[in-house]
Amino acid sequence: MTTLSAGVLLHRTGPDGTVQVLLAHMGGPFWARKDEGAWSIPKGEHPPSEDARAAARREFAEELGSPAPEGELRDLGSVRSGSKVIAAFALAGDLDAEHIVSNTFELEWPPRSGRTQAFPEVDRAAWFDVETARRKIVKSQRPFLDRI
Repeated sequence: MTTLSAGVLLHRTGPDGTVQVLLAHMGGPFWARKDEGAWSIPKGEHPPSEDARAAARREFAEELGSPAPEGELRDLGSVRSGSKVIAAFALAGDLDAEHIVSNTFELEWPPRSGRTQAFPEVDRAAWFDVETARRKIVKSQRPFLDRI
């Protein structure tokens, strides 16, 4: 069964004139000590009945605690990651990456301990030039950087 996911790749022009993209570091214990290959566009799952653009805006707000800036979402197409199909939309804008507030998920941690803990879906966000972002982002999402 295919799972649908959608997200926004926010971009801006940096102080040196290069394109920068906003990426979110995945939260939870599995990603805590990982950096390269542990960042993602802010995204999340949605049912087939929900418009992908609407889902991308909703997930941006849930994962970063701030609505996506106003503006036209430019379709970057989709990529497959295992059984998940991820649709991404580029959006020009700015966001204070230092002050995000993510929603949380619950997980039994440590495994088989019987204890459930809450973790943020995103533990931090940062702006990266495209070259650096290519190293930081999970491999399956790299094509979005080529399409930006």
